[in-house]
Amino acid sequence: MSTIFHLTRVACCMAAIVLIVGSVFGAPSLAGSLQVSGPATVITGDPLDVAGHRFRLFGIAAPDLGQSCQWPDKVIPCGDVSRTALMDLVIAADVNCEAVGNMDPMSDGTTLARCDVDGFDVGKNMVHTGWAVVFAQQSIESQGEYQDTEDKANEAGRGLWKGTFQLPWEWHADNGTVND
Repeated sequence: MSTIFHLTRVACCMAAIVLIVGSVFGAPSLAGSLQVSGPATVITGDPLDVAGHRFRLFGIAAPDLGQSCQWPDKVIPCGDVSRTALMDLVIAADVNCEAVGNMDPMSDGTTLARCDVDGFDVGKNMVHTGWAVVFAQQSIESQGEYQDTEDKANEAGRGLWKGTFQLPWEWHADNGTVND
């Protein structure tokens, strides 16, 4: 019995050392991660509410409500269409979101997150359909991860790429709105 007690004591000490070393050297803490799952309410083409939390899809930027785009033969309300495209991806499904990076809310109160439905990355799907673009200003990681998808959407003329549009962060700057 003393051998079992000794092994248990050693295991507890090792676990404590791992936790201390991890916190000293900046290892990510599992206790600080935010993961939420449930039905979503879409705000625009990149933020959504899930289980009382507002998330902005990491790595993408979508047109805001009020933003228009020029297609070959008409002007379309691309902000509204982008929001509808996100609704189509999450309707009647449980959306799983996990905070990215620190969990401090952005200036508009949202938390950056990767969200998926049945294992499919919602942000990447928005880029695939052409109703969002890679938001390289947010992260070099997102640029590499979604850039091929955006290139294919552009080549196929899907969504925004069917015509001309102002990049969402430029539109926000020109219109005095914030899109972190």
